[in-house]
Amino acid sequence: MIRLLIAGAAVYVAYRIVREIVDEVPDDFDPLLLPPPDDDKSLRRQSAAMGVEPER
Repeated sequence: MIRLLIAGAAVYVAYRIVREIVDEVPDDFDPLLLPPPDDDKSLRRQSAAMGVEPER
């Protein structure tokens, strides 16, 4: 019973720490900056995935 209470307290403390870290992140933060789309590469990649040779 004591182990269960200790485990529950540890999980709660970890939850509160993670919650504080998440709250500190600004709302306008963009975690993944994608490169600008390159239509030529995406079309080549798509046709190769479909099993069709790209026309050049």
